[in-house]
Amino acid sequence: MGKSETRTETARVARTPKRASATPSRPARRPASAKAETPYHHGALREALLQAAERVLERDGLSGLTLRAVAREAGVSHAAPTHHFGDLTGLLSELAAVGFRQFNAAMASSCDAATTPLERALARPKAYVAYAQAHPGMYGIMFRTERLDYSRPSLHEAAESSFAGLANAIGAMRQEQISGDTLTLNQGAAIARAWSMVHGFTMLLLDGRLEDILGRLPEGTTAERLLEAILMAPVTGKLPAP
Repeated sequence: MGKSETRTETARVARTPKRASATPSRPARRPASAKAETPYHHGALREALLQAAERVLERDGLSGLTLRAVAREAGVSHAAPTHHFGDLTGLLSELAAVGFRQFNAAMASSCDAATTPLERALARPKAYVAYAQAHPGMYGIMFRTERLDYSRPSLHEAAESSFAGLANAIGAMRQEQISGDTLTLNQGAAIARAWSMVHGFTMLLLDGRLEDILGRLPEGTTAERLLEAILMAPVTGKLPAP
């Protein structure tokens, strides 16, 4: 190659842009399964965690409800539930308090809508069962005493409010004032009987154990109609004299 050709080739190479030695690195992509963290105002995060916990509970059951699962559902750091509730018992207790408040509101609303004495007598137990059917996971945790911390003010207050509503309803049926703090034996028996009856019916219904009975009844008989018949069956209101 002559000198003029060498100079021409050198100039061509100098004008040719150099290729990058390596492909520029790209930002690491978040796995598709990971949920982007959602920013919350400090005061709203606690409520968001409780809402997430309720969704996990109703979807995955109590066994699937963990602090990490709740954080993942809410899209926040794993430390957030611990910061707000301490441990799983704390979270379950606050969630049960939410359940009791929902439960109490549903029964109060049903009683307010009743227009006759009979409707009012049936409204509370029917709302009790309806809430459990609509929120089986929440209803279940509300009565898992061994998993809850009743020293937490929110849970204690919500549970006491529920009992007061029951006591007031029984008092209205018996046409007497009932104090939640001090009960006579007859009053305690009336409250325990009503609660046992409705709670027992609810658990049998949720577990599918009433299907056999319902299948033997006249066609079209619903669980609600069966409950009404149970509640309206004549039972003496007082204990026999000793």
